[in-house]
Amino acid sequence: MTSDRKTKANRANARVSTGPNTVHGRARSAQNAFRHGLSLPVHSDQALSKEVQALARLIAGSNASAHVQMLARQVAEAEVDLRRVRLASHQILSQAGSMSVIPGPLLTTSPMPEAAQEEFAPLTPLADKLATILAQQAKAIEAMHRYERRARSRRKFAIRTFDAACRSQ
Repeated sequence: MTSDRKTKANRANARVSTGPNTVHGRARSAQNAFRHGLSLPVHSDQALSKEVQALARLIAGSNASAHVQMLARQVAEAEVDLRRVRLASHQILSQAGSMSVIPGPLLTTSPMPEAAQEEFAPLTPLADKLATILAQQAKAIEAMHRYERRARSRRKFAIRTFDAACRSQ
């Protein structure tokens, strides 16, 4: 049996963790999925849909059954989705690389101990700039990584299903 104290604590925590409370906060969070356009299905874009159809025809072959064609379309959708995510990642890093880099500490505010400094070679200016860019764009890069991981997983399972259907025919 849950005590009254624990029930009150749970309700208080639930009130705090229910997302944004202001109209502006709710409106901003509602647009999160549309920031990159990667949450939209591939078939919602006419050009991507044509690319999916062409790739599906190549995957399935000319005399495939309707079931195999549908599975080939799923493989093609996942592949196009993965290309789309990788292009968005590339664009984020390219834009970040063209921005001016603000010098300053990357991850820590305290200086590195002298013993550790001797172990690491100094960074070249290019490597230092890249490290600063990656540190500044970490949140966007992590979001792209999640999209890419999801797309790779979809593609892997679509390929497995397609291969199993082709073997059974």
